[in-house]
Amino acid sequence: MITGYITHPDCHLHHMGPDHPESPLRLDAISRRLALAGVLQQTMQSEAREAREEELGRVHPLRHLRALEKCVPDTGIVALDSDTIMNPHSLQVARMAAGAVIRGVDQVFRHQADNVFCAVRPPGHHAEATDAMGFCFLNNIAVGAAHARAKYGARRVAILDFDVHQCNGTIDIFKDDPDVLVCTSFQYPFYPWRYLRSEWHNVVNTPLPAGTDSTAFRRAIEDDWLPALHAFKPDIVLVSAGFDAHREDVMADLCLEYEDFYWITHLAMEIATLYADNRLVSVLEGGYHLESLGRSAEAHLKALLGLPFA
Repeated sequence: MITGYITHPDCHLHHMGPDHPESPLRLDAISRRLALAGVLQQTMQSEAREAREEELGRVHPLRHLRALEKCVPDTGIVALDSDTIMNPHSLQVARMAAGAVIRGVDQVFRHQADNVFCAVRPPGHHAEATDAMGFCFLNNIAVGAAHARAKYGARRVAILDFDVHQCNGTIDIFKDDPDVLVCTSFQYPFYPWRYLRSEWHNVVNTPLPAGTDSTAFRRAIEDDWLPALHAFKPDIVLVSAGFDAHREDVMADLCLEYEDFYWITHLAMEIATLYADNRLVSVLEGGYHLESLGRSAEAHLKALLGLPFA
């Protein structure tokens, strides 16, 4: 397997204050662990580029993009809500994160890579069509999905999200779209407190109680996601890879292990192999305990590369 690894040094320019959990240290923890494990060196590394306005405009109305631009401060930081904060570089970096997924989609459709991991920030899956929230400004995975449809004619896009928080933004953008299947596992009841009981046929919600362990997690994914994915037969699989469901992450109360992230990545790859000519693009979402974040990303990359977990 050829696995692309897309990032950009500018992703470190966005910060939301010294005590904010979504910090540049997250990417440092990932790159350090992947290099130490010898995994990074086995990937095809490239840099992200900023998403263009017309690419963002497929999922975010232009009036919303203009409103975000007006919020960017000249100096210091400004709060969009209690936990989503901009500095002068934030919107440019958010465009870079969305552009990474676009580049990943390009690589898999052009057969330059079998699959891709985008190690970028800020995350995106909470960003709704007209609302930045939950550390997210632009919905990176949604921008990538729209690009796959517009540029390569993808007819069926599957989005798999195993972050500890539900992908309300992705649901907001694609709800009732029969050509996009959204599968999302998340702690329940929990933030973002919206769309948790969706009634849309193209959204598969997998709510998990606090304390859910590996066995219960895997059973729920197999019962909920696999029938929907086999029926849907996607042309491309997109993954919102949040690692905050790990048992050491204090952001929530699920109890997953590193091997669970390897397992669910492998499951996503099997679907991509069956129906999508291996095409899979993954983008970083959550994960805030730095040690477990790095090791979880290692498990994810090992699966993408076709390496054994151990």
